[in-house]
Amino acid sequence: MHLRLLRVFLGFAAFAWGISVVGVFLSWSAAAEALYGLGAQPIAYDRMVDYWLRMASGAFALVGCWYLVLMLWPRKFAAAIPWFGALMLVEGCILLFHGMRLSLPPFPFYGDTAACFLGGAGILYFSRCVRNPAATPSVT
Repeated sequence: MHLRLLRVFLGFAAFAWGISVVGVFLSWSAAAEALYGLGAQPIAYDRMVDYWLRMASGAFALVGCWYLVLMLWPRKFAAAIPWFGALMLVEGCILLFHGMRLSLPPFPFYGDTAACFLGGAGILYFSRCVRNPAATPSVT
């Protein structure tokens, strides 16, 4: 049961980070419109901003791929799972600090921050089941 819950949290993280792959393939106008819908001000085209969007989207999507790998083979990569739980908690702290500093509106700031804190905490809590399988019951 604990292994299943760990996989749920890892799958959630894989989706939350991996959805960024969309930003790699959107046209600039579609990406700017999506960012506007998430609360950004209208963004004039700039080649470097276009490049940074693709770079950040690709990096986030690759992080999502690692969460997917951890979800699929948690026992094989058991040592990495707590690190990736901690990564989400650190990201949650970064988002919380800067979201408050910038006085961002609740959407999407609260959701992003909560996803990092809840996902990271769940991953860290249930990571114990793959490090010490005898101590916690698991179903594969």
